[in-house]
Amino acid sequence: MAASESALRKMLSKAYKYRDLTVREIVNVTTAYKDLKPVMDNYVFNDGSSRELMSLSGTVPVNYRGNVYNIPICLWLLDTYPYNPPICFVKPTSTMMIKIGKHVDANGKIYLPYLHEWKHPQSDLFGLIQVMIVVFGEEPPVFSRPTNQTPYQSYQPAGPPASSYMANQPASSFSQSHTPNTGGFQGYPYPAGSSGYPATSGGALYTPVTPTTTGGPSRDATIGEDTIRASLVSAVSDKLRWRMKEEMDRAQAELDALKRTEEDLKKGHQKLEEMVTKLDQEIADVDKNIELLKQKDEELTAALGKMENQSENNDIDDLIVPTAPLYRQILNLYAEENAIEDTIFYLGEALRRGVIDLDVFLKHVRLLSRKQFQLRALMQKARKTAGLSDLY
Repeated sequence: MAASESALRKMLSKAYKYRDLTVREIVNVTTAYKDLKPVMDNYVFNDGSSRELMSLSGTVPVNYRGNVYNIPICLWLLDTYPYNPPICFVKPTSTMMIKIGKHVDANGKIYLPYLHEWKHPQSDLFGLIQVMIVVFGEEPPVFSRPTNQTPYQSYQPAGPPASSYMANQPASSFSQSHTPNTGGFQGYPYPAGSSGYPATSGGALYTPVTPTTTGGPSRDATIGEDTIRASLVSAVSDKLRWRMKEEMDRAQAELDALKRTEEDLKKGHQKLEEMVTKLDQEIADVDKNIELLKQKDEELTAALGKMENQSENNDIDDLIVPTAPLYRQILNLYAEENAIEDTIFYLGEALRRGVIDLDVFLKHVRLLSRKQFQLRALMQKARKTAGLSDLY
């Protein structure tokens, strides 16, 4: 069962710079080759240092001379994957031995032109496994261990083999080696028999077994360039489909963002139009009020001029004309009462200055006060009759 993307994201540490790309390729491979399992483990480099890396361990089906065999492999993904190629090993079980060749060294490390010419995004795990299947179908990397020989022990790095692919191999990323667990994959069926891989001196042969996985393609006994080309075309097609899906998703996301921006712009445009319409209406109202004020100003100017021309010939008492006789009475009473108030004031001033004596002052003040009281009483009664408020 292929690992889920969420589980893989939890397994991969933050040290992986391109975690999303790595997770996507692992899911693609484990879906096609279900025996490959993602595992986080410590990888030991040549200098003795170790680092926790993601590995894909399991078997891949290889067709050799008409029979399908499960070849145990382990692919280590560096923290810079997919821009650096994985480190690949054959992991023989206790009943197997490594067959040293131009593609596999004594430690089980795998060397392929596909790895040497690795370049992202043209190269990926799916294409690498398909190339391994084709190459191992022509030259098997393991054979059955003779029954009288000591079982296979864990191996240590022994350096790359003298092959044509190692001449230009980078020393920094591709020369690491790995120390597998003793015994390799014990659970994968790989029985010995009289037919199968060609054995070395004293080695028994493997018998064909029923394939335990259905992820890899089957091949004829003779594998030529057309088969390899078809495998690579399939890998490239899958890669193109992934790239096309990514581009479509990115374009769709951009389109959605542009649609949201368009909606916001339309709403803003509508709001601006409403504001402009409201401003135009307010400007029209202001212009109308200005015209009205100009007319009123002209009318007031004309009235003032007319009043100035007539003020010389008018009596001050005729300027205020009450609308009813009762109001006229109230006006006269008020004016007379205030006149008495002024008279009493000036009598006090005359007494102070010695113009009149005290007897004259008291006599006139007593008369004026009695009259003032009567005027006030009459005015209060008139205002009450007219419905006006009291003054005192």
